Amino acid sequence: MKRAVIAGHIDLDVIPYFPNPVELVPGRLFEVGASQFATGGAVSNTGMTMLILGTPVTLMGKIGDDSFGSQILDILKTRQPGLEAGMTIVPGVTTSYSIVVNIPGIDRMFFHCPGANGSYVSDDVNWAKLKGASLFHFGYPAFMAAMYANGGEELTKMYKTAKSYGVTTSMDPGLPDATGPAGKVDWKGLLARTLPYCDIFMPSAEELLYMLAPEKVGKGDNLTPPELSELGSMMLGLGSAIVAVKLGSRGMYIRTASKDRLSAMGASAPEDLSGWANLEMIFPIYKEECFRGATGAGDSSIGGFLSAMLRGYNLHDAGLFAAAVGACNVEAPDSLGGIKTWEETNARIKAEWETKAIENNDPSWKKDSQGVWIKK
Repeated sequence: MKRAVIAGHIDLDVIPYFPNPVELVPGRLFEVGASQFATGGAVSNTGMTMLILGTPVTLMGKIGDDSFGSQILDILKTRQPGLEAGMTIVPGVTTSYSIVVNIPGIDRMFFHCPGANGSYVSDDVNWAKLKGASLFHFGYPAFMAAMYANGGEELTKMYKTAKSYGVTTSMDPGLPDATGPAGKVDWKGLLARTLPYCDIFMPSAEELLYMLAPEKVGKGDNLTPPELSELGSMMLGLGSAIVAVKLGSRGMYIRTASKDRLSAMGASAPEDLSGWANLEMIFPIYKEECFRGATGAGDSSIGGFLSAMLRGYNLHDAGLFAAAVGACNVEAPDSLGGIKTWEETNARIKAEWETKAIENNDPSWKKDSQGVWIKK
């Protein structure tokens, strides 16, 4: 089976349990339940989702030698002995952590310390591990100061090097902090230099707007089909072969390039290009049994999509599988507790699992029997 290398941002998530809705008011004390500790960040959320789905993965992250770093190593070891071997441990450096606030009835909030992730550079990738791998996925460069410094010099260098190993490359960029150094970066210029070496670009709608159309920030989950098509065209024009935009509760928009560009994707290029090339689709989400939290939902859907692609699915089925994995994710408060195995997830899909309808009045699109909108 094809192996994936998942690198980039990893942290420890501290997730207190909120039994009731509260309004965060300065000076107040709110009683909460027990805290859950879980690994977070793209390395954990996407990488371990793929592992649960049966995809062989090698994880690569950077942590400190503190108690939070030790907890990350223990969690990885418990999941699969040896999984922790890809962590680079830096003495005297703080391990990244996030306090995840999941208050019932409102979207989650994060209080995040970048820690060791801030110094991650191209040389922190164990390039020897890419030999024999089919996919290299990197997550959250927008949270990693050394990666976006100097116009993203390290990020571009890393993707160029990854492509030299013949692997397919993908990226989940993360949302830059508008008030910090990442907010001063020319992200459009950075992407123009990097995406020719990145085969699959998988931002959220808000991330994409921040980087390409900042005047529309805040509109991410409500983008119209023509606006999505325009953004998709821009991304393909910058060099990617596949653009997948996470739309929150509205699902995922995916657009693909020509057969020539797809065939140049490397080790994970689709064998049947007719099921992938020159397509544009909007995928609905599946109805969850019980919503417990959206932590890592986007990362999990990415893991689902990449796993399906590595197993030879066509675009339509890979997109639906990604939606299914994302729905499983929100049925647990942490990023991995709701993820099912490959077989269990497919069983839910085949059991006529209902999708949530997406409104689309644009006549240039048609909806199929599974609720997927396809550009005519």
